[in-house]
Order: sequence, then C-alpha cells, then structure tokens
Amino acid sequence: MQKRCFISMNKKSQAALEFLTTYAWAFLVIIIMIAALAYFGILQPSKILPSRCNFGSEIRCVDYRIDDAGTFNLRLQNNLGEPIVIGDVVTGIALSSGSTVPFACTGARSIDGTATGAYTWNSDKTIDMSFTSCNPSAAGFVVGEKAKALITISYHLAKTSAAYTRQISGEVFTAVT
Repeated sequence: MQKRCFISMNKKSQAALEFLTTYAWAFLVIIIMIAALAYFGILQPSKILPSRCNFGSEIRCVDYRIDDAGTFNLRLQNNLGEPIVIGDVVTGIALSSGSTVPFACTGARSIDGTATGAYTWNSDKTIDMSFTSCNPSAAGFVVGEKAKALITISYHLAKTSAAYTRQISGEVFTAVT
C-alpha cells in the first residue's frame, strides 16, 4: 500500500512541475519580447508623439525651433482680438523645462528685432521671438530627440495699464536639431 501512495504522489508533483515550467517558459518569452521592444525604442512614447506647440486660443503658434547651438526661435500670432503690450522683452518672457536644470537663455532676446523695453503686439500680427545662448544640453536636451520647453509670456492689454498684467503659458515639444 505504501508503494502505491508514493507513486501516486510522484505523478502529482511531476504534473505540477511541468505546469509551472510551461508558465516559466512563457514568462521568459514575454520578458525577452519586452526587452527587444525597449532596445529598438518602440516603448519610448516621445519618439512616437508628434511635435507640437500649444499656447491656447489666445496665441497661435506658427513655427518653432530648438537647436543644439543654443538658439530657440518662435513665431507666434496674437489671436486676442486687440493689441497687447509685453512689459519687457527680457523679463516679460520666461523659459523653463521639466528637468532638474531648467532650460534657460542668458543671451540676447528679441521680438521682431526689438531687444529691450516694452513691445506692443497688434491683433492678428505674427511676430518672431529669438533667444540666444540657451542651455539645451545642460537641460538634458539631446540632438535628434524630442524635448519640452515651457514658455510664460506676461502682458497687459494696450488699452489698460501694467497694473493689469496677465500671463499666458505655452509649451513647445519638438526634436532638437
């Protein structure tokens, strides 16, 4: 009687071991497939997502460019329906990013060639903003990969005073060239 019990137990444990081994092989195949997808960059959503520039409905982003040489260019259009005044070309526009070292530009800033002082931006007018001496590599931006720059513009309506300053925030998500 004892022999029969031992043989019966042995068959049960062999079936359990084969069952677990089958699942282990399947799990190993899944791990290898995920590793291959990660290696070839398929699991990086930033490569799949399209480039974009968002400022909301008040300001339309026409064009944008971040390059590794330290230049950041924006072409924006005023869609507010009335002229606005950007308080100061240098302090009225703030740049940042989500990285530990924020994206910043310490060099010249200009709006349509105006480098200092207040700038009046007429309704439906398209302007070119240019920032130099930026730190794309220090902020973690890599050539050929996409990066996100955050922009905040401080302005007030031309018919009011600077006491009624407003801010609009936008973001540029594009590949660094």
